[in-house]
Amino acid sequence: MTWTRSVTLALLAVLFVLTLNYRAESAAVRDDSADPAARAPPGAARRVFMPGTEAANFFRRRSRRSVKSQAEINAEQRQSLAKDERRREYYEEQRDEFENYVEEERDEQNERTREKTEQWREFHYDGMYPAYRV
Repeated sequence: MTWTRSVTLALLAVLFVLTLNYRAESAAVRDDSADPAARAPPGAARRVFMPGTEAANFFRRRSRRSVKSQAEINAEQRQSLAKDERRREYYEEQRDEFENYVEEERDEQNERTREKTEQWREFHYDGMYPAYRV
């Protein structure tokens, strides 16, 4: 019992201290603006990231209502045509597989029917009539 009281009192003391100092006056953040190596990212990141002024110009130049360049239009058309061609090939392949499956099933069914008919004729043949040949 005594250890639970001591733990509870310690937690309450920590909570009290934290509630008194819940605001921070400042944060310790390293200032790399003086270091030129830290400002320019290395390698591929240099090509990906751009300064804020260039980014603002990019978005100003390409707003939602701006006209796309002919190269962008051509690229989008090529992508949509390639997507349509892939979809067409996929459905054509699916259709061919289904047609092959149906043809095999039909052949098997015809073979089973022919065998059953032949067995029925052999069983019911009374010898009076010549055997029916297919």
